[in-house]
Amino acid sequence: MGLWKTCVIQEEVGRQCKDFDSFLALPAELRISRILMFLSNGLGFLGLLVSGFGLDCLRIGDRQQDLKKRLLILGGVLLWTSGVTALVPVSWVAYLTVEEFWDETIPEIVPRWEFGEALFIGWSAGFSLLLGGCLLHCAVCSTPAPEASGHYAVAEMQTQCPYLENGTIDPKV
Repeated sequence: MGLWKTCVIQEEVGRQCKDFDSFLALPAELRISRILMFLSNGLGFLGLLVSGFGLDCLRIGDRQQDLKKRLLILGGVLLWTSGVTALVPVSWVAYLTVEEFWDETIPEIVPRWEFGEALFIGWSAGFSLLLGGCLLHCAVCSTPAPEASGHYAVAEMQTQCPYLENGTIDPKV
């Protein structure tokens, strides 16, 4: 039983999945978990957009480095929040799965829930979002903002080398 459908694996038939009939007919933990996963997806997308506008390689707002730094910090916070809102429902469903698996009041005939691939994918995605948000925040806060130059760094050519004068090495330098 997952957030979106319930599946049964039988030896003769294989895997059979059925979508849930109604959102309101779901247990409360699955309804809340669905809402939190939607929120996590939205916050993650918004965090990517906000932090994308704060990148140095984007030419928009070259002279507003302070605003870009704030956008990167906000993007990191949004990614971190997205990771938390992804880990909460995944861990909650995993806890309920373990509780029901070891519940001795449920008869042996009733099939037991087990961990599926989606739980492990959800945990890895949540931890990746947490790590990405923390790394973005730490990277922005640990380095000073570069001065806005209005253009990218361009190597300037020197017309004369100070070490060579008339093709010989100058001993004065």
